[in-house]
Amino acid sequence: MSRSTLRRALGAGALCLTATTTATVIPAAADAHVGVSSKRLNIQSGSRVTVKGRVAAPMTVRLQIQRRGRWLTLDRDRTNRAGRFVLRKRIAGAMSARARVRLNSGETRSIGRLNVYRRALASWYGPGLFGNHLGCGGTLQTGSVGVANKSLPCGTKVTFRHRGRILRVPVIDRGPYVGGREYDLTAATARKLGFIGHGPIQVTR
Repeated sequence: MSRSTLRRALGAGALCLTATTTATVIPAAADAHVGVSSKRLNIQSGSRVTVKGRVAAPMTVRLQIQRRGRWLTLDRDRTNRAGRFVLRKRIAGAMSARARVRLNSGETRSIGRLNVYRRALASWYGPGLFGNHLGCGGTLQTGSVGVANKSLPCGTKVTFRHRGRILRVPVIDRGPYVGGREYDLTAATARKLGFIGHGPIQVTR
């Protein structure tokens, strides 16, 4: 074999080696990205939470919520040929929890909070009481955001929904003590929710 022929053969081998090396470093993990196309996370008690999306690689997808420091699976689905999935679960009781989508590859994507509401009677208070001591400590101010409840521990977060507005606030006081009413919103809380007077409101506790 002549030197020129040998050089051409070695050059061809080098090109083949380069092409093979380049092909092996393409990352396969990129195919696992979770795409969420729609989600229904604010629902009435007895309704279904729904999350739809797509994953580029075929795999099992889980809908999970965090409860007491643990992630619990509500539903699971195997992606179809197009990589699409639909996760659904009917939930009977009021609750609020962080939610995520988890792949069997271990990848996760946070999708916000799942809020399941029930109906409760509420009122609001403030004028004439500003400067008074709160049942959970501190004093009531015009800008105090929170709610009074007779039994929930101080600091407990409750999510409210009223007229399309959603607000998550802590329990900061005790009350109300009017028959049938479960919550007493501070003036600032009522203003943010557009709540006037007294009547029904949607709550997660």
